Formats: sequence, structure tokens, C-alpha cells
Amino acid sequence: QVGLVESGGGLVQAGGSLRLSCAASGRTFSVYAMGWFRQAPGKERESVATINWAGGNTYYVDSVKGRFTISRDNAKSTVYLQMNSLKPEDTAVYYCAADTTGSYLPRRTHDFDYWGQGTQVTVYS
Repeated sequence: QVGLVESGGGLVQAGGSLRLSCAASGRTFSVYAMGWFRQAPGKERESVATINWAGGNTYYVDSVKGRFTISRDNAKSTVYLQMNSLKPEDTAVYYCAADTTGSYLPRRTHDFDYWGQGTQVTVYS
């Protein structure tokens, strides 16, 4: 079992920054891939960024490339999402997820088997 708890969401003006954190508990954090996803009202959950177990390889959806950075600290069992130059269209509930099945760099929602409860990010113009 893996427990995931997100934090760091909030209300921010367009152009601003937020850093999301996701603390993991349970199984050994350093052996599985992690990801950040988001879901806006009326839309499907989408992948934002993912990172492999060691942190050396990452994936970003095109809409956040150059603005968001995913990273992980295996010693702290925590994954981060630094979000800069935020736009109103980034408004969503952000979820962190763990893929404990052994995929090297998963990208899709159904690749991940554990999910956090989500944290709201609201960007106003």
C-alpha cells in the first residue's frame, strides 16, 4: 500500500507561481515512478508531468513545458511540482499518483495505481 498526501495548492494571480508537494508513505518510495495529474471541472483527468524512480527522466504535457518542473527527493519520499507563469487555464484539482508496477516512465492515467486526494489550484486573471 502507498499513501499520498498533496499540499501547496491555493489561489494565485496569473503569472504567479506555486509549488505542490506530495508526501508518500508505505512502500519504498525510491523504486517507483510518480506523476502529477489535473482535472478541471467538466474535463477528463490529464497527465501534467511524470518522473521515473531515480528522477533522471521526466515527461511533460505540451501545455506546461517550460513552465512546470517535476522533481523528487527520495530521501524525503516526496515529489514536487514547481509551477511558474501560471495561467487561468491551469486551474484544476491537482493529483499526485504513484505507479508501483515497474513502468520506467509512465504517462497515462491508467498506468498509475495509487492516488492522492487532490489539491485545488485556482489561477485568476
